[in-house]
Amino acid sequence: MKNKINSEKTTLHPRNPHRFRYNFEKLIPNFPELEQFVFTNEHNSETIDFANPDAVKALNKALLISDYDIPHWDIPTHYLCPPIPGRADYIHYLADLLSNSNDGIIPDGEQVIGLDIGIGANCIYPIIGNHAYNWSFVGTDIDEKAIQNCKKIISENPKLIDAISLQLQVEPRFIFKNIILPEDKFAFTICNPPFHASQDEATKQSLRKVNNLEDRKSTKPLLNFGGQNAELWCSGGEIGFITQMIYESVKYPLQVFWFTTLVSKKDNLKSIYKTLNKVGAVEIKTIEMAQGQKTSRFVAWTFLSEKQQKEWKFNID
Repeated sequence: MKNKINSEKTTLHPRNPHRFRYNFEKLIPNFPELEQFVFTNEHNSETIDFANPDAVKALNKALLISDYDIPHWDIPTHYLCPPIPGRADYIHYLADLLSNSNDGIIPDGEQVIGLDIGIGANCIYPIIGNHAYNWSFVGTDIDEKAIQNCKKIISENPKLIDAISLQLQVEPRFIFKNIILPEDKFAFTICNPPFHASQDEATKQSLRKVNNLEDRKSTKPLLNFGGQNAELWCSGGEIGFITQMIYESVKYPLQVFWFTTLVSKKDNLKSIYKTLNKVGAVEIKTIEMAQGQKTSRFVAWTFLSEKQQKEWKFNID
């Protein structure tokens, strides 16, 4: 008999709907194509092969239908297929951060607007943030194909049409320039930056990841979660990208409450804090997150004084 006990993943955020084992009895009827990838492992539990990109995409489609009311979602071949539980954690911890600045109440509604830097082809942060808190988003990317795919996702899911707008960053060396306009006001920015400094580094990391998942040596990189060059690496790597983001953020001190970004490499925190202090960030926070054995985090900073923070209106009457 298969083990159907929904053991709780206590490391995930308390509001994360993915705290329990995947309920394949619920998921498969919503997306029957998932069934071919489900098997019973040595622990007598149903699972999928997370080293198989087709299985990961099928699981994502089933989760988006079942938990986010998104019946139409797909991404082009080789584009990043994000693990939804981890992305949801970022959104829910971000909601907690906003609540700390709003008398303990999570600000919700369409007038709470977030800026997703590097939305990719998957549109995942806006989908989760809109479903959980009814937030609105502006999503940006340097990849026109990614933006076009997000447009397709939005147009095929009517609930997203008024919630998400998209903007191509026409100057790839910039992050906020051309995107944040004088009249804009964002409650937060969110970002999953490119982790690697080169394609070679990204390929080596992919090999390590596959070998860990499959418990065997492989010489062929297989990106189970996919990823285009701009999604995986950039000149200067993660620290270079985030440093650029920090220096640009100085130019919009009153237009964004919290600037935030994932930081995959803990060793980068010291340099990030040094740069943030150098540019005069008023408040800096590191929010720790954990998904199973993996620990991740995002850094948040603001240039608003304590008085300006208290006067910020998340919902404009």
